[in-house]
Amino acid sequence: MDDLIPENVSRLVPYSPGKPVEELERELGITGAVKLASNENPIGPSPLAVEAMKAHAAEVHRYPDAATYELRRELAAHHGLSMDELVMGNGSNELIDLVCRTYAGPSDHAVIGAPSFVCYHLGLTAANVPFDRVPHRETVFWDIDGVLAAVNERTKLVFLDNPCNPTGTHVGRAELTRLLTELPPKVVAVVDEAYVHFADADDYCSALELRDTRERLLVLRTFSKAYGLAANRVGYAIGRPEVVGHLNRTRAPFNVGTLGQVAARAALKDPDHVARYVAMNREERARVSAALTDLGARVAPSQTNFVFADLGRPRDEVYDRLLRVGVIVRPIPVGDSWVRITIGLPAENDRLLAAVGELLAS
Repeated sequence: MDDLIPENVSRLVPYSPGKPVEELERELGITGAVKLASNENPIGPSPLAVEAMKAHAAEVHRYPDAATYELRRELAAHHGLSMDELVMGNGSNELIDLVCRTYAGPSDHAVIGAPSFVCYHLGLTAANVPFDRVPHRETVFWDIDGVLAAVNERTKLVFLDNPCNPTGTHVGRAELTRLLTELPPKVVAVVDEAYVHFADADDYCSALELRDTRERLLVLRTFSKAYGLAANRVGYAIGRPEVVGHLNRTRAPFNVGTLGQVAARAALKDPDHVARYVAMNREERARVSAALTDLGARVAPSQTNFVFADLGRPRDEVYDRLLRVGVIVRPIPVGDSWVRITIGLPAENDRLLAAVGELLAS
């Protein structure tokens, strides 16, 4: 069977999502577990989005609008863009795959961070695009000099998640501007802003503010995080029409479902809901970061709805022991002892901190 699949596919390891609460409770016979592993919005979607899905539930026997016309129209107005600068995806994960397949091939090259969002690695490997990983400084900070040095004559893609998943850190305006300015013109710079709503550092800026720096720039956004629509799988790419339009050649028909489209449109109409969640996250992120630091952990400065923490214990031990008290976090294969912890509701965070305190005191 060795000749069944191409070599690049044989190297792929399937994505492993965060453990579901139901699975943990079933396996260990516990109740009331909390999931702080997948960076989900703990307060849920806007009530307007829920009502929109209910109102359109009887239409699911029909195919969705393949052009996502109304959603793109409203997103264009939201961002001050033209509709042809937007392409919708089945979550930003699909867009990452499309970018890898559309703009590069086996004779090209890409650059990603180490660590960074795992789907860059998966998408490039599936598309058989060679790539280099650039290690972060001090494990958690992007090395822009290293990224630029890794670019060669074959490089077609550079992926930068800003803020970064899993570290939670960010690249400031000056360094982002330098990267976008100094990359060769042929390179497609892909700036993934899944966590943009949570970034409040004085020097943070969205790549949308720097669109004049280069022609080949794509900015990825999602409705999965701040908008609380992770189950609907709605993401989008922003770029110049002559760049972003090519994604429609590889995009699958009907890739964003009707309920996802109507929920996203409704969510855009409820900015107060997003603002309430962002404010809660900011307060709880600071509290959790300070408490973990007091317990002896090293905590990366986060601009997201999660924290990246080195608890000084083997990550698999931390993961397993927290599981057994009903707290699900995400072990990250960086060093030996880093875990990613979603910022939950205050009571969920209290439970996490109590569990970590007991673990580190033992």
